Amino acid sequence: MTAPLADPAVVEARRAALTAPHMAPLAVFAAGLRENTGKPVPDADPADGGVRAGLLLLLETPGPSWSRTGVVSADNPTPTGANLRRFLADAGIAREELLIWNAIPFVIHAPGAANRAPRKSELKEGLSFLPPLLRLLPRLRVAVLAGRAAANAAPVIAAARRGLPVLTMPHPSPTFVCTSPAVPRRIAAALAEAAAILADGRRDAA
Repeated sequence: MTAPLADPAVVEARRAALTAPHMAPLAVFAAGLRENTGKPVPDADPADGGVRAGLLLLLETPGPSWSRTGVVSADNPTPTGANLRRFLADAGIAREELLIWNAIPFVIHAPGAANRAPRKSELKEGLSFLPPLLRLLPRLRVAVLAGRAAANAAPVIAAARRGLPVLTMPHPSPTFVCTSPAVPRRIAAALAEAAAILADGRRDAA
């Protein structure tokens, strides 16, 4: 199935939707990061839940293809995006309950270069922006950290949002998913647990 954001018209519509009420605070936040760091920072996807999200799915860094769409999304036309769409659908996680972001929200690779592992200084800087992001998510019920770099966000989240469940899973890139049958099982298990937490939250709110 073709990725939705492979269509330039869809990309244009998503970019236009960044001013929607559920997205505007996050768009302002991302713009502030671009200004403060001087680096490219993709926006969150308006097709997701924005500030209404109950699940924060934290990846690692924007990939080399970020400039094709300008958003962090499972709809991006990349192998990682395709895996994310499949895993999220299998877990029954609705788009309106989801916010996808990166532990390091800014681009770290040189233009045209392949992605690389983040340096410690980049990870430290990236994680320093996480607490103000969390303050924009009043309905947050669970965070899922995807990959080793993102796993470093656990103590930051614990300090900023005490009691918030934090789950970890492998990164959904094919580089990791294809290494062992255990990897997709671990991803599916983490997302299933996150979906159960979201369901419990909906029952409590009913």
